[in-house]
Amino acid sequence: MPKKVVPEGARRRRRPTKAGVVLSEQLIVTTALRMLREHGGEGLTARRLGAALGADPSTLYRYFRGMDELILAVGDELIGRALRGWRATDDWRADLRELGLRIHAAYLAHPQAAVLTASRVSGRANEIAADEAVLGVLHRAGFPVRDAVRVYHCFIDQTLAFAALDAAALALPEAARRADEAVWQATYARLPATTHPHIAPAARHLVAEMNVSAYPAALDMLIASAASELG
Repeated sequence: MPKKVVPEGARRRRRPTKAGVVLSEQLIVTTALRMLREHGGEGLTARRLGAALGADPSTLYRYFRGMDELILAVGDELIGRALRGWRATDDWRADLRELGLRIHAAYLAHPQAAVLTASRVSGRANEIAADEAVLGVLHRAGFPVRDAVRVYHCFIDQTLAFAALDAAALALPEAARRADEAVWQATYARLPATTHPHIAPAARHLVAEMNVSAYPAALDMLIASAASELG
């Protein structure tokens, strides 16, 4: 059975840990993010996290039912960072574009965490706030509710899919990532037109484009398509 989570007011540790800090959900999430950046997903365990916090690993279960719930909280933290400072304007296209770029950038700032969380649905506060913000932008643009939901669905799935894809590349060992990037110049740019009549004339453009995220361009295409429906 899942462990019982102690209510917020009762679970706060009043005495500092061995590291001289007072535990909180926010501190645990922030420390987990740092550990993911330094050690990757396999390196994030209750034992290691407890050691980093100077606390007994069992103490973590006063805040989270398990490591999976902690991972969901980490993802929600990334979304919260994306929303920080964002304000709606009277330009729905610019607002939607900024939200998308902010979410994408927040995940890429923590690629190891993004790989674990971009495909998850947490129902936590920041995730809900982001959904409300996007749907609000689309409502103010004039989309009927059903159409707004369809555009929102395309928007958020596209954003998180690119975040997961681009983060996975960044999370690779540097040597592997550089080797992947070099393939476009080392292989594709050398394919002859006699055997590859479509790749060959496009080769220099592929070299220039394919190691850069396509998300901004894809986002612009999505927004343009959505705008065309409004007439």
